[in-house]
Amino acid sequence: MTKTQSLRMTIDITMTILSIILMGGNYLFPADIVHEILGVALFVLWGVHITLNRRWYSALFRGKYNPYRVMQTVINCCILISTIFLMISGIILSHHLFTFLNIQGGLGFARIAHLLASHWYYLFMSLHIGMHVGMIANKIKQKRNNGAKEHGQSQPTAKKIILRILLALACLYGLYAFIARGVWKYLILQQQFFFFDLERGYILFALDYISIIILFATLSHLIAKLLKK
Repeated sequence: MTKTQSLRMTIDITMTILSIILMGGNYLFPADIVHEILGVALFVLWGVHITLNRRWYSALFRGKYNPYRVMQTVINCCILISTIFLMISGIILSHHLFTFLNIQGGLGFARIAHLLASHWYYLFMSLHIGMHVGMIANKIKQKRNNGAKEHGQSQPTAKKIILRILLALACLYGLYAFIARGVWKYLILQQQFFFFDLERGYILFALDYISIIILFATLSHLIAKLLKK
């Protein structure tokens, strides 16, 4: 793995962790300014992420589009649109870092836009992760297969079965969390105020949202495999 690839992976992991923290609103850090600082940090990382992947963006209008490339482009562009709405609504709602802009009005729109954009961002981010996990998994699989052939060893079938069962269970729980947490309601504005169950606490909240990432990342990975075929 090159230094650039390692940097990309580190940034992607950091962005995912920040996204999970920010999805909890101000419940983990009651002070609004912490949420704003973490939000700005996420947008800065997005700037770095786009810079590192500038070749992909510059090639958007070049070459042929197969189904896989269409899926990848739609997901990435939807993430970018969600990010822009998050940034604009976050600035309008700011009580600390961006008060110097002295923005008047638009708070009602900004609150709804921030809630809507944050959950669509989370969904497309999960799909985006699934496509990249597939690439990384293929590289790891190829190295293991080459290593096994060199040593005359067969791949451990039992280990594969156990991992797939665990993945299936995580996806099932992710589906439960997606429904029980009401994430689908935020996506279509059936619920216009964010609800945090204080009795369950933040650890269970984080586990729920991690399982949702696993669910949609797995779906994205499987769909991508079908499209490549």
